[in-house]
Amino acid sequence: MSNKAKKAIAKIVHHKGGLKTIIPAQMAMPGPPLGTQLGQIGINIANFCKDFNLRTSVYRPGIPVPTRTTINADRSYNLVMHHPTSMYFLKQAAGVQRGAMEHGKEVVGYVTRKHIYEIAKLKSQDPPLQMVDMEEICNDLIQTAYTIGIKVVDKIDPDEYQAFLEERKLIVEEQKAEIKAIKEAKLLRTL
Repeated sequence: MSNKAKKAIAKIVHHKGGLKTIIPAQMAMPGPPLGTQLGQIGINIANFCKDFNLRTSVYRPGIPVPTRTTINADRSYNLVMHHPTSMYFLKQAAGVQRGAMEHGKEVVGYVTRKHIYEIAKLKSQDPPLQMVDMEEICNDLIQTAYTIGIKVVDKIDPDEYQAFLEERKLIVEEQKAEIKAIKEAKLLRTL
């Protein structure tokens, strides 16, 4: 076998693990970080971005879409897209923009068990979770909700919850001001 043949064989590698990424819907661009990841495994970046953006045109722009990309021996690729992340669904159901800064100590919102069940039904259609029991998916969602500071309850009163969210906006503004002050203090120390 000649050296050229050996080099050609070495270049054609089937990546069994593939590439796992979370890309915002309709926002795939050939630049970093996505372009460098795709380039490393030998995928045509422009075609991938065009294909991804076309396939995610049913979603609102910016929704995080988990993808699994595998490359074939002929440099073509298989793109498998899942439903948006469970964190995204939980935050949407709770009506919050961000999670807790200290999980377990801070409650940022509430969701009902019905919300959890509906999200679990949607997530059970994703390929990795198709053979997983619904109860296990619900338990994972409850764990994720706890991690980001969302409390799972049986019933939510809309008026009380609206008042809670208004109070929460003030707390978030205070937290953002604290973070900004800390960043400015670090910046002054480095000068």
